[in-house]
Amino acid sequence: MENDTHSGGTYHKIKTFDQKNWVSENLNYKKDSGSNAWIMHRISGIALIAYLFLHVYSISPLTKGEVAFNNKMQAFSSPVFMVIEWFLFAFVIFHSLNGIRIVIVDWADGAKYHKQLYRLSWVFGIILFLAMGAVMFAHELKNLF
Repeated sequence: MENDTHSGGTYHKIKTFDQKNWVSENLNYKKDSGSNAWIMHRISGIALIAYLFLHVYSISPLTKGEVAFNNKMQAFSSPVFMVIEWFLFAFVIFHSLNGIRIVIVDWADGAKYHKQLYRLSWVFGIILFLAMGAVMFAHELKNLF
């Protein structure tokens, strides 16, 4: 949205904030690895904060005794929750590896290598994610073979 202003006989176009189209403008913005890392770092941080609240809620039966707590934990030991925990690990590993990348870029003159560091953090993260899946589901994998 632009406004015309008159100053000394000439007209200047002033670009103002367009409240109606800011979402579409931001979604259409050409993103590179740095902006993708920034967005995903924020998303993973929000997911980890949400998990923190879920964790506090899930251990709240401790105040009602051991039986109530064990009943609650039984619900969390289902395969569905194990997969959810595995993806929680993905958020943790991305957030931590990207945080390390940010420190290297900011403090260790790594700005010229930020794209390579971003790719390396993804490769390392995927390897760790798959390794954690193998550890978490080892008992299921043994039953398959």
